[in-house]
Amino acid sequence: MEVKAGYKQTEVGIIPSDWNTKPCSAISDLITVGIVIRPTQYYVEQGIPALRSANVREDGINDFDMVFISEKANKLLSKSQLRTNDVVSVRTGYPGTSAGVPSSLAGANCIDLLITRPSKLVNSKYLVYWINSSHGKDQVLRNQGGLAQQHFNVSELRNLVVALPPTLAEQEAIAEALSDADAFIEAVEQLLTKKRQVKQGAMQELLTGKRRLPGFEKKAGYKQTPSGIFPEDWDIVPLNMISSMHGRIGWQGLKQSEFTMKADDPFLITGMNFKDGEIRWEEVYHVPWERYEIAKEIQLKSGDVLMTKDGTIGKMLYVDEIPYPGKATLNSHLLVFRPLNNKYIPKFLFYQMNSKAFFNHIEQEKSGTTFFGITQEAVGKYNVFLPSIPEQTAITEILSDMDVEIAALEEKLSKARQVKQGMMSMLLTGRVRLVEV
Repeated sequence: MEVKAGYKQTEVGIIPSDWNTKPCSAISDLITVGIVIRPTQYYVEQGIPALRSANVREDGINDFDMVFISEKANKLLSKSQLRTNDVVSVRTGYPGTSAGVPSSLAGANCIDLLITRPSKLVNSKYLVYWINSSHGKDQVLRNQGGLAQQHFNVSELRNLVVALPPTLAEQEAIAEALSDADAFIEAVEQLLTKKRQVKQGAMQELLTGKRRLPGFEKKAGYKQTPSGIFPEDWDIVPLNMISSMHGRIGWQGLKQSEFTMKADDPFLITGMNFKDGEIRWEEVYHVPWERYEIAKEIQLKSGDVLMTKDGTIGKMLYVDEIPYPGKATLNSHLLVFRPLNNKYIPKFLFYQMNSKAFFNHIEQEKSGTTFFGITQEAVGKYNVFLPSIPEQTAITEILSDMDVEIAALEEKLSKARQVKQGMMSMLLTGRVRLVEV
């Protein structure tokens, strides 16, 4: 492949002519490993933080399940004490994932992590981004060892090759640009988390009648029931009294060898196709038309509510619309719910079966030891909290609007992550320069 003027081919790909490639050992004052054994005898409730692989993410260090060791133990284990701007990398599990050590964790320790102390030749954040980039990950994957559990050791890290801009100023500019991208991603993540929490709170209040929408309270007061306290003017009805429930009867002779990828054939939905209350249609298999016609009661239509009843029980899905050819059926381990006598709005039931109350019902009624399941009879015993159809509609509209906001933020987050990946590809190889050369 011809390399354009001003660039050169190296072991890590094409980079600018004035850039260099060097192994980590040549740009580090120290490369070592933290405490390899888990020193449980040193653990205390409060003391010196000791980072583990669970604390190291590409977007930084988090305090999830962080452990602490005593001051005395920290002095004994001085080799693995961290300094500001050290780089810690995961050694086993998800090898190579790296993060920089902030000043707030200077003096902390680490367990089973690789420690790199960059020299003055390299910006610490730049090194973190390089190791986490596709160029760094490719080297980690090629050189990691182990069978049951993959690991990446000091010797492999010492030999990991880094592409380096000629000046610290350019390294810092690249690191700053990528840090800004991370900050934007973090802000969207925080907003998304807040929106999801607000929705959960709204579901808890609206679906139980703790908060009534204006104009719907026909009878003041609440009543105590075995399922909790609910408005006087709401009904509480077993699910099997207001909804039909259908699933595939066994496999009905259907074999996996009959699954097709023909776009003209009806879809065959499984629980594996559920994600966040939606169907990932691009991953769904198809089934021949003659198999689709065998069980008319599980031929799906818009407005159906689906639930997984075996394995991971209680994953819910609302069928909005079915892509071409507009036909779909169920595989085993699923139930489809449809209202009897227009007793409920399907999406209202979908929201209610995503509630804590229904989750608790599943936990009480499920059976099995290693593979859990719940019977159709047990599902039908669930008491549905049922306001009038107009109130169901109003509640559903509010929660649906929240879903639209959440979906927009999820899309924004996905695009932000894609943009960052593109930036890393361009900036860490010098295809885009942030300083004059």
